[in-house]
Amino acid sequence: MWSKISQVWKQPDLRNSILKVLGLLLVARVLAHIPIPGVDLDKLRQFFQSNQMLGMMNVFSGGTMQNFSVATLGLGPFITASIILQLLGMIVPQLDELSKEGEQGQQKINQYTRLLTVPLALFSAYGMIALLRQSSGVLTDMSAFRLAVTMLTMSAGTIFMMWLGELITEAKVGNGISILIFAGIVSRMPSLVSQVSTTFDVAQITTYVAYLVIAVLTVAGVVIISEAQRNIPVTYAKIVRGAGTAGGGVNTHLPLRVNMAGVIPIIFAISIVMFPPMVAQFFTHAKTAWVVGAAKWVIAAFQNQTYYGIAYFVLVFAFTYFYTSIVFKPAQIAENLQKQGGYVPGIRPGKPTADYLTFVANRITLAGAVAISLIAVLPLIIQHFVTGSRNLVIGGSSLLIVVSVALEIVRQVDSQLTMREYEDVK
Repeated sequence: MWSKISQVWKQPDLRNSILKVLGLLLVARVLAHIPIPGVDLDKLRQFFQSNQMLGMMNVFSGGTMQNFSVATLGLGPFITASIILQLLGMIVPQLDELSKEGEQGQQKINQYTRLLTVPLALFSAYGMIALLRQSSGVLTDMSAFRLAVTMLTMSAGTIFMMWLGELITEAKVGNGISILIFAGIVSRMPSLVSQVSTTFDVAQITTYVAYLVIAVLTVAGVVIISEAQRNIPVTYAKIVRGAGTAGGGVNTHLPLRVNMAGVIPIIFAISIVMFPPMVAQFFTHAKTAWVVGAAKWVIAAFQNQTYYGIAYFVLVFAFTYFYTSIVFKPAQIAENLQKQGGYVPGIRPGKPTADYLTFVANRITLAGAVAISLIAVLPLIIQHFVTGSRNLVIGGSSLLIVVSVALEIVRQVDSQLTMREYEDVK
Protein backbone atom coordinates (compact mmCIF):
# COMPACT_ATOMS: atom_id res chain seq x y z
CA MET A 1 0.00 0.00 0.00
CA TRP A 2 2.76 2.43 0.97
CA SER A 3 4.57 1.58 -2.26
CA LYS A 4 1.48 2.52 -4.27
CA ILE A 5 1.08 5.77 -2.34
CA SER A 6 4.74 6.58 -3.01
CA GLN A 7 4.28 5.91 -6.74
CA VAL A 8 1.19 8.13 -6.85
CA TRP A 9 3.00 10.96 -5.06
CA LYS A 10 5.90 10.79 -7.53
CA GLN A 11 3.56 11.35 -10.49
CA PRO A 12 2.84 15.12 -10.55
CA ASP A 13 -0.30 14.96 -12.74
CA LEU A 14 -1.82 12.02 -10.83
CA ARG A 15 -0.94 13.62 -7.49
CA ASN A 16 -2.56 16.88 -8.58
CA SER A 17 -5.70 15.00 -9.71
CA ILE A 18 -6.08 13.33 -6.32
CA LEU A 19 -5.47 16.62 -4.49
CA LYS A 20 -8.06 18.24 -6.75
CA VAL A 21 -10.61 15.55 -5.86
CA LEU A 22 -9.89 15.96 -2.13
CA GLY A 23 -10.33 19.72 -2.47
CA LEU A 24 -13.67 19.30 -4.27
CA LEU A 25 -14.85 16.85 -1.59
CA LEU A 26 -13.93 19.43 1.06
CA VAL A 27 -16.04 22.02 -0.77
CA ALA A 28 -18.95 19.55 -0.89
CA ARG A 29 -18.71 18.86 2.85
CA VAL A 30 -18.57 22.60 3.66
CA LEU A 31 -21.68 23.10 1.50
CA ALA A 32 -23.42 20.33 3.44
CA HIS A 33 -23.05 22.33 6.67
CA ILE A 34 -24.34 25.71 5.43
CA PRO A 35 -27.96 25.77 6.74
CA ILE A 36 -30.85 27.54 5.06
CA PRO A 37 -32.36 30.23 7.36
CA GLY A 38 -35.83 29.89 8.85
CA VAL A 39 -35.59 26.31 10.15
CA ASP A 40 -35.51 25.06 13.75
CA LEU A 41 -32.66 22.54 13.43
CA ASP A 42 -33.33 20.83 16.78
CA LYS A 43 -36.94 20.05 15.89
CA LEU A 44 -35.84 19.05 12.39
CA ARG A 45 -33.39 16.47 13.78
CA GLN A 46 -36.09 15.08 16.08
CA PHE A 47 -38.43 14.81 13.08
CA PHE A 48 -35.85 12.82 11.07
CA GLN A 49 -35.06 10.54 14.02
CA SER A 50 -38.76 9.70 14.39
CA ASN A 51 -39.13 8.71 10.73
CA GLN A 52 -37.21 5.62 9.57
CA MET A 53 -37.35 6.33 5.83
CA LEU A 54 -36.34 9.96 6.18
CA GLY A 55 -33.57 8.90 8.56
CA MET A 56 -32.17 6.55 5.92
CA MET A 57 -32.40 9.25 3.25
CA ASN A 58 -30.51 11.57 5.58
CA VAL A 59 -27.69 9.04 5.98
CA PHE A 60 -27.22 8.65 2.23
CA SER A 61 -27.31 12.41 1.76
CA GLY A 62 -24.40 12.73 4.19
CA GLY A 63 -26.48 14.53 6.83
CA THR A 64 -27.48 17.38 4.51
CA MET A 65 -31.21 16.81 5.09
CA GLN A 66 -30.94 16.80 8.86
CA ASN A 67 -28.93 20.04 8.69
CA PHE A 68 -31.33 21.47 6.06
CA SER A 69 -28.26 22.77 4.29
CA VAL A 70 -27.91 24.37 0.87
CA ALA A 71 -27.24 20.84 -0.44
CA THR A 72 -30.27 19.31 1.28
CA LEU A 73 -31.45 17.48 -1.83
CA GLY A 74 -27.96 16.16 -2.54
CA LEU A 75 -27.67 14.33 -5.85
CA GLY A 76 -31.13 12.74 -5.66
CA PRO A 77 -32.72 14.77 -8.52
CA PHE A 78 -29.71 14.13 -10.76
CA ILE A 79 -29.83 10.38 -10.09
CA THR A 80 -33.57 10.36 -10.79
CA ALA A 81 -32.99 12.25 -14.05
CA SER A 82 -30.33 9.70 -15.05
CA ILE A 83 -32.73 6.81 -14.39
CA ILE A 84 -35.48 8.49 -16.43
CA LEU A 85 -33.18 9.17 -19.41
CA GLN A 86 -31.80 5.63 -19.38
CA LEU A 87 -35.31 4.15 -19.26
CA LEU A 88 -36.43 6.46 -22.08
CA GLY A 89 -33.42 5.31 -24.09
CA MET A 90 -35.01 1.86 -24.26
CA ILE A 91 -38.30 3.13 -25.75
CA VAL A 92 -37.37 6.35 -27.60
CA PRO A 93 -35.45 5.55 -30.82
CA GLN A 94 -33.76 8.99 -30.96
CA LEU A 95 -32.18 8.55 -27.52
CA ASP A 96 -31.13 5.01 -28.40
CA GLU A 97 -29.38 6.33 -31.52
CA LEU A 98 -27.64 9.01 -29.47
CA SER A 99 -26.27 6.37 -27.10
CA LYS A 100 -24.65 4.63 -30.09
CA GLU A 101 -22.88 7.78 -31.33
CA GLY A 102 -19.99 7.40 -28.92
CA GLU A 103 -18.66 10.30 -26.87
CA GLN A 104 -20.56 12.98 -28.79
CA GLY A 105 -23.89 11.24 -28.27
CA GLN A 106 -23.12 10.67 -24.59
CA GLN A 107 -22.41 14.38 -24.17
CA LYS A 108 -25.86 15.22 -25.55
CA ILE A 109 -27.51 12.70 -23.22
CA ASN A 110 -25.57 14.20 -20.30
CA GLN A 111 -26.84 17.64 -21.29
CA TYR A 112 -30.44 16.37 -21.36
CA THR A 113 -29.87 14.86 -17.91
CA ARG A 114 -28.64 18.20 -16.55
CA LEU A 115 -31.65 20.04 -17.99
CA LEU A 116 -34.08 17.48 -16.55
CA THR A 117 -32.38 17.76 -13.15
CA VAL A 118 -33.50 21.41 -12.77
CA PRO A 119 -37.31 20.86 -12.73
CA LEU A 120 -36.86 17.67 -10.69
CA ALA A 121 -34.81 19.62 -8.13
CA LEU A 122 -37.48 22.33 -7.90
CA PHE A 123 -40.20 19.69 -7.48
CA SER A 124 -38.17 17.85 -4.82
CA ALA A 125 -37.48 21.11 -2.98
CA TYR A 126 -41.18 21.94 -2.85
CA GLY A 127 -41.97 18.40 -1.73
CA MET A 128 -39.42 18.58 1.09
CA ILE A 129 -40.78 21.95 2.26
CA ALA A 130 -44.37 20.66 2.10
CA LEU A 131 -43.36 17.64 4.16
CA LEU A 132 -41.64 19.77 6.81
CA ARG A 133 -44.67 22.06 7.02
CA GLN A 134 -46.62 19.11 8.40
CA SER A 135 -44.24 18.97 11.36
CA SER A 136 -45.22 21.87 13.58
CA GLY A 137 -42.41 24.17 14.59
CA VAL A 138 -39.80 23.01 12.07
CA LEU A 139 -40.29 25.88 9.62
CA THR A 140 -40.40 29.14 11.55
CA ASP A 141 -41.29 31.40 8.62
CA MET A 142 -42.37 30.35 5.13
CA SER A 143 -43.99 33.22 3.25
CA ALA A 144 -44.39 33.06 -0.53
CA PHE A 145 -41.14 34.96 -1.05
CA ARG A 146 -39.24 32.76 1.43
CA LEU A 147 -40.69 29.65 -0.22
CA ALA A 148 -39.42 30.74 -3.66
CA VAL A 149 -35.98 31.67 -2.32
CA THR A 150 -35.66 28.39 -0.40
CA MET A 151 -36.68 26.32 -3.44
CA LEU A 152 -34.17 28.14 -5.66
CA THR A 153 -31.42 27.79 -3.05
CA MET A 154 -31.98 24.05 -2.62
CA SER A 155 -32.11 23.54 -6.40
CA ALA A 156 -28.93 25.57 -6.88
CA GLY A 157 -27.24 23.38 -4.26
CA THR A 158 -28.15 20.26 -6.25
CA ILE A 159 -26.84 21.77 -9.50
CA PHE A 160 -23.62 22.80 -7.73
CA MET A 161 -23.17 19.27 -6.35
CA MET A 162 -23.79 17.86 -9.84
CA TRP A 163 -21.07 20.17 -11.19
CA LEU A 164 -18.66 19.05 -8.46
CA GLY A 165 -19.38 15.43 -9.41
CA GLU A 166 -18.53 16.12 -13.06
CA LEU A 167 -15.28 17.85 -12.06
CA ILE A 168 -14.33 14.82 -9.95
CA THR A 169 -15.10 12.48 -12.85
CA GLU A 170 -12.79 14.52 -15.10
CA ALA A 171 -9.92 13.77 -12.69
CA LYS A 172 -10.18 10.10 -13.82
CA VAL A 173 -9.92 8.54 -10.37
CA GLY A 174 -13.51 7.28 -10.23
CA ASN A 175 -17.13 8.24 -10.87
CA GLY A 176 -17.76 11.68 -9.36
CA ILE A 177 -21.35 11.01 -8.29
CA SER A 178 -20.38 7.76 -6.55
CA ILE A 179 -17.42 9.44 -4.82
CA LEU A 180 -19.63 12.25 -3.49
CA ILE A 181 -22.10 9.70 -2.08
CA PHE A 182 -19.11 7.77 -0.68
CA ALA A 183 -17.83 10.92 1.05
CA GLY A 184 -21.28 11.68 2.46
CA ILE A 185 -21.57 8.21 4.01
CA VAL A 186 -18.01 8.22 5.39
CA SER A 187 -18.56 11.65 6.94
CA ARG A 188 -21.40 10.19 9.01
CA MET A 189 -19.41 7.27 10.38
CA PRO A 190 -17.54 9.17 13.16
CA SER A 191 -20.83 10.47 14.58
CA LEU A 192 -22.37 6.97 14.38
CA VAL A 193 -19.37 5.47 16.19
CA SER A 194 -19.59 8.22 18.81
CA GLN A 195 -23.30 7.56 19.25
CA VAL A 196 -22.74 3.83 19.72
CA SER A 197 -19.92 4.39 22.22
CA THR A 198 -21.97 6.81 24.34
CA THR A 199 -25.02 4.52 24.39
CA PHE A 200 -23.08 1.26 24.82
CA ASP A 201 -25.11 -1.35 26.66
CA VAL A 202 -23.62 -4.68 27.69
CA ALA A 203 -27.05 -6.29 27.30
CA GLN A 204 -26.88 -5.45 23.57
CA ILE A 205 -23.52 -7.13 23.03
CA THR A 206 -25.17 -9.65 20.68
CA THR A 207 -26.32 -6.82 18.46
CA TYR A 208 -22.85 -5.30 18.32
CA VAL A 209 -21.31 -8.66 17.45
CA ALA A 210 -23.92 -9.14 14.73
CA TYR A 211 -23.07 -5.69 13.37
CA LEU A 212 -19.35 -6.54 13.20
CA VAL A 213 -20.07 -9.89 11.55
CA ILE A 214 -22.32 -8.33 8.92
CA ALA A 215 -19.71 -5.62 8.27
CA VAL A 216 -16.96 -8.19 7.69
CA LEU A 217 -19.22 -10.36 5.51
CA THR A 218 -20.29 -7.34 3.48
CA VAL A 219 -16.72 -6.17 2.90
CA ALA A 220 -15.54 -9.67 1.96
CA GLY A 221 -18.54 -10.32 -0.29
CA VAL A 222 -18.26 -7.02 -2.15
CA VAL A 223 -14.52 -7.50 -2.70
CA ILE A 224 -15.00 -11.04 -4.03
CA ILE A 225 -17.87 -10.10 -6.35
CA SER A 226 -16.19 -6.90 -7.57
CA GLU A 227 -12.91 -8.65 -8.42
CA ALA A 228 -14.40 -11.85 -9.88
CA GLN A 229 -14.33 -12.15 -13.66
CA ARG A 230 -14.81 -14.67 -16.46
CA ASN A 231 -12.03 -14.76 -19.07
CA ILE A 232 -13.22 -15.40 -22.63
CA PRO A 233 -10.35 -16.80 -24.76
CA VAL A 234 -9.62 -14.73 -27.88
CA THR A 235 -7.24 -15.63 -30.71
CA TYR A 236 -5.92 -13.19 -33.31
CA ALA A 237 -5.19 -14.77 -36.68
CA LYS A 238 -1.76 -14.45 -38.26
CA ILE A 239 -1.53 -11.81 -40.96
CA VAL A 240 1.21 -12.17 -43.59
CA ARG A 241 2.45 -8.88 -44.99
CA GLY A 242 5.01 -8.07 -47.66
CA ALA A 243 8.35 -9.97 -47.76
CA GLY A 244 6.82 -12.81 -45.75
CA THR A 245 6.53 -10.80 -42.53
CA ALA A 246 3.88 -12.32 -40.26
CA GLY A 247 1.96 -10.49 -37.57
CA GLY A 248 -0.75 -11.41 -35.10
CA GLY A 249 -1.29 -14.97 -33.99
CA VAL A 250 -1.67 -13.91 -30.38
CA ASN A 251 -3.74 -15.80 -27.80
CA THR A 252 -5.30 -13.54 -25.17
CA HIS A 253 -8.58 -13.24 -23.30
CA LEU A 254 -11.53 -10.89 -22.91
CA PRO A 255 -12.30 -10.30 -19.19
CA LEU A 256 -15.99 -10.11 -18.28
CA ARG A 257 -16.60 -8.97 -14.71
CA VAL A 258 -19.26 -10.73 -12.65
CA ASN A 259 -20.52 -7.34 -11.47
CA MET A 260 -20.12 -4.97 -14.43
CA ALA A 261 -22.63 -2.48 -13.01
CA GLY A 262 -20.58 -1.70 -9.90
CA VAL A 263 -22.36 0.28 -7.21
CA ILE A 264 -24.88 1.98 -9.53
CA PRO A 265 -27.69 -0.61 -8.96
CA ILE A 266 -27.51 0.03 -5.20
CA ILE A 267 -27.79 3.80 -5.66
CA PHE A 268 -30.65 3.45 -8.14
CA ALA A 269 -32.50 0.94 -5.96
CA ILE A 270 -32.23 3.14 -2.86
CA SER A 271 -33.57 6.13 -4.81
CA ILE A 272 -36.55 4.14 -6.10
CA VAL A 273 -37.44 2.19 -2.96
CA MET A 274 -37.62 5.37 -0.86
CA PHE A 275 -39.74 7.27 -3.38
CA PRO A 276 -43.23 5.80 -2.64
CA PRO A 277 -43.14 6.37 1.16
CA MET A 278 -41.64 9.82 0.58
CA VAL A 279 -44.56 10.80 -1.67
CA ALA A 280 -47.05 9.18 0.72
CA GLN A 281 -45.83 11.44 3.53
CA PHE A 282 -47.34 14.41 1.68
CA PHE A 283 -50.87 12.96 1.81
CA THR A 284 -51.09 11.86 5.45
CA HIS A 285 -52.98 15.07 6.30
CA ALA A 286 -55.20 15.20 3.21
CA LYS A 287 -58.90 16.06 3.56
CA THR A 288 -60.09 12.93 1.72
CA ALA A 289 -60.27 9.89 4.00
CA TRP A 290 -59.34 7.26 1.40
CA VAL A 291 -56.27 9.28 0.33
CA VAL A 292 -55.10 9.42 3.94
CA GLY A 293 -55.73 5.69 4.31
CA ALA A 294 -53.79 4.88 1.13
CA ALA A 295 -50.87 7.06 2.21
CA LYS A 296 -50.69 5.45 5.64
CA TRP A 297 -50.88 1.98 4.04
CA VAL A 298 -47.93 2.76 1.74
CA ILE A 299 -45.86 4.09 4.66
CA ALA A 300 -46.70 1.08 6.83
CA ALA A 301 -45.91 -1.33 3.96
CA PHE A 302 -42.44 0.11 3.39
CA GLN A 303 -41.73 0.22 7.12
CA ASN A 304 -42.47 -3.51 7.19
CA GLN A 305 -39.01 -5.10 7.00
CA THR A 306 -40.19 -8.12 4.99
CA TYR A 307 -41.90 -6.07 2.28
CA TYR A 308 -39.06 -3.54 2.21
CA GLY A 309 -36.46 -6.32 1.94
CA ILE A 310 -38.26 -8.01 -0.96
CA ALA A 311 -38.69 -4.72 -2.84
CA TYR A 312 -35.05 -3.78 -2.22
CA PHE A 313 -33.80 -7.21 -3.38
CA VAL A 314 -35.87 -7.15 -6.57
CA LEU A 315 -34.83 -3.58 -7.44
CA VAL A 316 -31.11 -4.24 -6.93
CA PHE A 317 -31.39 -7.43 -9.00
CA ALA A 318 -33.29 -5.70 -11.82
CA PHE A 319 -31.04 -2.64 -11.93
CA THR A 320 -27.93 -4.86 -12.07
CA TYR A 321 -29.19 -6.43 -15.28
CA PHE A 322 -30.47 -3.09 -16.57
CA TYR A 323 -27.22 -1.19 -16.07
CA THR A 324 -25.12 -4.11 -17.35
CA SER A 325 -27.12 -4.02 -20.59
CA ILE A 326 -26.20 -0.33 -20.89
CA VAL A 327 -22.45 -0.57 -20.26
CA PHE A 328 -21.83 -3.94 -21.97
CA LYS A 329 -22.28 -3.97 -25.77
CA PRO A 330 -21.72 -7.50 -27.14
CA ALA A 331 -22.46 -6.51 -30.76
CA GLN A 332 -19.91 -3.70 -30.65
CA ILE A 333 -17.27 -5.94 -29.04
CA ALA A 334 -17.88 -8.68 -31.63
CA GLU A 335 -17.58 -6.14 -34.45
CA ASN A 336 -14.30 -4.77 -33.09
CA LEU A 337 -12.88 -8.27 -32.71
CA GLN A 338 -13.81 -9.10 -36.30
CA LYS A 339 -12.19 -5.91 -37.62
CA GLN A 340 -8.98 -6.69 -35.73
CA GLY A 341 -8.85 -10.30 -36.94
CA GLY A 342 -9.77 -11.74 -33.56
CA TYR A 343 -12.21 -14.53 -32.79
CA VAL A 344 -13.39 -16.72 -29.93
CA PRO A 345 -12.21 -20.32 -30.57
CA GLY A 346 -15.12 -22.46 -31.73
CA ILE A 347 -17.40 -19.45 -32.35
CA ARG A 348 -17.93 -17.85 -35.75
CA PRO A 349 -17.15 -14.09 -35.97
CA GLY A 350 -19.92 -11.52 -36.14
CA LYS A 351 -23.41 -12.17 -34.78
CA PRO A 352 -22.61 -15.67 -33.37
CA THR A 353 -19.82 -14.11 -31.29
CA ALA A 354 -22.19 -11.36 -30.06
CA ASP A 355 -24.80 -14.01 -29.14
CA TYR A 356 -22.17 -16.04 -27.29
CA LEU A 357 -20.94 -13.00 -25.33
CA THR A 358 -24.56 -12.13 -24.46
CA PHE A 359 -25.17 -15.69 -23.24
CA VAL A 360 -22.04 -15.69 -21.05
CA ALA A 361 -22.71 -12.17 -19.74
CA ASN A 362 -26.28 -13.08 -18.74
CA ARG A 363 -25.09 -16.15 -16.84
CA ILE A 364 -22.33 -14.41 -14.87
CA THR A 365 -24.54 -11.35 -14.28
CA LEU A 366 -27.11 -13.66 -12.71
CA ALA A 367 -24.52 -14.73 -10.13
CA GLY A 368 -23.40 -11.14 -9.58
CA ALA A 369 -26.95 -9.78 -9.29
CA VAL A 370 -27.99 -12.44 -6.77
CA ALA A 371 -24.82 -11.91 -4.72
CA ILE A 372 -25.11 -8.10 -4.63
CA SER A 373 -28.84 -8.30 -3.84
CA LEU A 374 -28.21 -10.73 -0.97
CA ILE A 375 -25.46 -8.51 0.41
CA ALA A 376 -27.85 -5.55 0.25
CA VAL A 377 -30.58 -7.31 2.28
CA LEU A 378 -28.26 -9.37 4.52
CA PRO A 379 -28.48 -6.80 7.37
CA LEU A 380 -32.28 -7.08 7.23
CA ILE A 381 -32.01 -10.85 7.57
CA ILE A 382 -29.64 -10.51 10.54
CA GLN A 383 -31.91 -7.92 12.15
CA HIS A 384 -34.84 -10.34 11.84
CA PHE A 385 -33.04 -12.86 14.05
CA VAL A 386 -31.10 -10.45 16.29
CA THR A 387 -32.95 -7.71 18.15
CA GLY A 388 -31.14 -4.41 17.98
CA SER A 389 -30.79 -1.08 16.32
CA ARG A 390 -31.95 -0.33 12.80
CA ASN A 391 -28.40 0.97 12.20
CA LEU A 392 -27.71 -2.57 10.97
CA VAL A 393 -29.75 -1.83 7.86
CA ILE A 394 -28.03 1.48 7.27
CA GLY A 395 -24.62 -0.02 7.95
CA GLY A 396 -25.07 -2.82 5.41
CA SER A 397 -26.08 -0.55 2.53
CA SER A 398 -23.47 2.03 3.48
CA LEU A 399 -20.65 -0.52 3.56
CA LEU A 400 -21.81 -1.89 0.22
CA ILE A 401 -21.41 1.54 -1.39
CA VAL A 402 -18.24 2.50 0.48
CA VAL A 403 -16.35 -0.71 -0.34
CA SER A 404 -17.45 -0.75 -3.99
CA VAL A 405 -16.46 2.88 -4.56
CA ALA A 406 -13.15 2.39 -2.74
CA LEU A 407 -12.33 -0.60 -4.97
CA GLU A 408 -13.21 1.42 -8.08
CA ILE A 409 -10.94 4.27 -6.96
CA VAL A 410 -8.05 1.85 -6.34
CA ARG A 411 -8.66 0.24 -9.75
CA GLN A 412 -8.66 3.62 -11.51
CA VAL A 413 -5.46 4.74 -9.77
CA ASP A 414 -3.76 1.42 -10.64
CA SER A 415 -4.72 1.83 -14.29
CA GLN A 416 -3.33 5.37 -14.29
CA LEU A 417 -0.04 4.14 -12.79
CA THR A 418 0.18 1.27 -15.31
CA MET A 419 -0.40 3.66 -18.21
CA ARG A 420 2.36 5.97 -17.00
CA GLU A 421 4.78 3.08 -16.53
CA TYR A 422 4.08 2.00 -20.10
CA GLU A 423 4.73 5.54 -21.36
CA ASP A 424 8.02 5.68 -19.44
CA VAL A 425 9.14 2.39 -21.03
CA LYS A 426 8.37 3.72 -24.52
